[in-house]
Amino acid sequence: MSRATERESEPSSPIPGLALTPPVRRAPRTPVFCGDIAIRIARDGSWHYQGSPIRRKELVCLFASVLTRETDGSFWLITPAERGRIEVEDAPFLAVELFVSHCRGRQILSFRTNVDEVIEAGPEHPIRVARDVVTCLPTPYVAVRPGRGSLPVEARIERSVYYELVALAVPETVHGETLLGVWSGESFFPLGQADEA
Repeated sequence: MSRATERESEPSSPIPGLALTPPVRRAPRTPVFCGDIAIRIARDGSWHYQGSPIRRKELVCLFASVLTRETDGSFWLITPAERGRIEVEDAPFLAVELFVSHCRGRQILSFRTNVDEVIEAGPEHPIRVARDVVTCLPTPYVAVRPGRGSLPVEARIERSVYYELVALAVPETVHGETLLGVWSGESFFPLGQADEA
């Protein structure tokens, strides 16, 4: 085959002198392990670095966007370049506002977190109620996003927002037991025994 024929068979480039070659596929970069980072998320939702509060909300939101939870329940900040473990006293986020809407006759519950993320309660964002080990009071949470294992990244529902949920609660029979809870879409989320209301 002549050189002219070879040139004609090569794919032409829209930019003269630029050869079209397949892109080089690189293996995904493994983030560098940084160990423990001196970041702590307090129970009230505030973020601290080396003991001092992080006051810039934009920075907190940036960190929050790369927060994940490992299979052992620990919390990590993971970027394409680095990964490090941080301390979380309870849940990393707070659900600070509740929105109630209706779609096709069904109630829809949405929460705004303290980092301005809005999530709709449902199968991917379930609501659960735990009991405080000290006070035995109900402590409600909503899943914000999945973690790397079975434990999700959650927001603790603030007490005032929880009272709004309780005001929307209706009794339902679940496995032969009457529970008080809320509907969001087609999902029912128990808040407690009907006689606890």
